[in-house]
Amino acid sequence: MPTGRLAKWQILLTEFDFVYVTRTAIKSQALADHLDENPVDDEYQPLSTYFPDEEVNSVEVIPEDTKTWKMFFDGAVNAKGVGIGAIFISPMGQHYPATARLRFFCMNNTAEYEACIMGMNMSIDTDVEELLIIGDSDLIIRQAQGEWETRDIKLISYRQHVEDLSKRFKSVEFGYIPRFHNELADALATLAALLPYLGNIYIDLLEIQIRERHGYCNTVKVKPDSQPWYHDIKRFLKTKEYLDQANGDQKRTIRRLASSFFLSGEVLYKRTPYLNLSRCVDAKEAKKIMNEVHSGVCETHMNGYVLAKKILWAID
Repeated sequence: MPTGRLAKWQILLTEFDFVYVTRTAIKSQALADHLDENPVDDEYQPLSTYFPDEEVNSVEVIPEDTKTWKMFFDGAVNAKGVGIGAIFISPMGQHYPATARLRFFCMNNTAEYEACIMGMNMSIDTDVEELLIIGDSDLIIRQAQGEWETRDIKLISYRQHVEDLSKRFKSVEFGYIPRFHNELADALATLAALLPYLGNIYIDLLEIQIRERHGYCNTVKVKPDSQPWYHDIKRFLKTKEYLDQANGDQKRTIRRLASSFFLSGEVLYKRTPYLNLSRCVDAKEAKKIMNEVHSGVCETHMNGYVLAKKILWAID
């Protein structure tokens, strides 16, 4: 609340049509004052804020009916070592991974070049004539395309070797993609960088299995005549009876757990820290609730955490 002279002047000025606004930041005001005091002449042209290809949301790299192979490459440098990886995709859609661990020191850009050269050499050995090389290193792709100059002495030899290898193809093109679209090649390079060198030890091919259920689903069996998990608590609140042959510790546990629950008729509720009551349901009711909330009449798909929160809100 305004006090003192500020309140006095505010009362005196109420008879006028004044509108009070909040003053902007001092930095912005200083910039506006500077531009006002130093106007530019008529020859001034504003900077162009247009970025090339900013209106392009997606790029179709290659048609499906061509005979061009695709190669995605990437390099990884971390404290464990240096690894490179490449993914070859045939015109029919088959994926052929390749990876290697470098036993010499490399920077990020040189590791990217090593991955590209490894993939090009493998393409030449398999008699690939048309190749589309795709990577997430804008520097390597621009230099290979000839759009950027190579000023780093360490990269000049790499760029020249890439140009020599490109002449051995019938057609070769380079394309850039964001890093999150190059996940397979990045995973191979990171795996090669993290694995220690094992000498002559042979490592079998890596097989990735697809599992659609939790590991414990095949071991948990629900008996058809089993009682719900809250049966003992509900019976104690209703009849003040304990389990048959229950000892003193088990009775104290039942009393302690029952203090957090509330029985209304035949429906059992649990008191939450926010003084709400959450309804207790058995396995059959829980499955029905999840089906209704996730893909039933509500028809909403969400992750597990959001689904659990929404169910708790619904049954409170």
